[in-house]
Amino acid sequence: MYKSLIRKTLFNFDPEKVHHFTFSILKYLFKLPIVENFTQSIFRIEDKKLERNLFGLTFKNPVGLAAGFDKNAMLFDEFSNFGFGFVEIGTVTPKPQDGNPKKRLFRLIEDDGIINRMGFNNEGVKVIAERLRKRKTDIIIGGNIGKNKVTPNENAVDDYLISFHKLFEVVDYFVVNVSSPNTPNLRALQDKEPLTKLLKALQVENNKKEFPKPILLKIAPDLTDDQLLDIIDIVKTTKIDGVIATNTTISRENLKSVNKNETGGLSGKPVRERSTEVIRFLADKSNKAFPIIGVGGIHSEKDALEKLDAGADLIQIFTGFIYEGPSLIKRINKALLK
Repeated sequence: MYKSLIRKTLFNFDPEKVHHFTFSILKYLFKLPIVENFTQSIFRIEDKKLERNLFGLTFKNPVGLAAGFDKNAMLFDEFSNFGFGFVEIGTVTPKPQDGNPKKRLFRLIEDDGIINRMGFNNEGVKVIAERLRKRKTDIIIGGNIGKNKVTPNENAVDDYLISFHKLFEVVDYFVVNVSSPNTPNLRALQDKEPLTKLLKALQVENNKKEFPKPILLKIAPDLTDDQLLDIIDIVKTTKIDGVIATNTTISRENLKSVNKNETGGLSGKPVRERSTEVIRFLADKSNKAFPIIGVGGIHSEKDALEKLDAGADLIQIFTGFIYEGPSLIKRINKALLK
């Protein structure tokens, strides 16, 4: 029903407008108690065998919603009803920002992909933190943090620290996003020296807390093997808790869709293979020294198992959620139980 009716209808309209429309509808519907119970009965699977324990947290299942979908923490409680084991909000910046000019979100239907150049559009950490304080469910929340577009890279550490402190009491783990291609010069922060400096600064503040929070690093799929070896070394040096592999790609290989030449980050099936390669490389070369959350091109149970077999401990979906619908979460969890 989702692919034949709902998706087919929604895909006739502008993707960003559809996103906001869908959020409004879901916000309204989930105010009705019957909708919450009905959704849980269809999509949720509760089974101890699905639980995963990582960085001191217990995930009810290993399937999460990737950052970028619920940027402003509008529907994290509602998404728990669809069976997610965790939800990552953001990317959050210290100050609100509108992001890049529209149109900035493009479907690549023939490729089962999406190109976005959103540019960290969000309402700012203060508003988002207040929203998270009203959490009603026990869903695990990750806070994905970045820098404002107007902040020069030499001052980037300050931006990350502001969001870290503001979100500390309301998220369960942090993700440092230095890998989006849609903020000018942001990816330069993935270089060894600035990245080590940033992560060390966050860890200094984290270790001052009575109960430190897990900190993970989200990396691009476009890194070379030498750069990935640097990432392994940085994780060891800074003692962060893990890596999310991967963000969107700037590659445009073998695409068919009319929108293939739009600038921005490409997600969905076209990034699946490279994302899995990065996961396998990190797991093998580090001797599985740290946890990895695998994301990129998961559109089926097979794709999910491929990521886990490559070395991922948890997985996240985004574009697959849009193309396949919420049943994908249940299908993956059922496959894991088998």
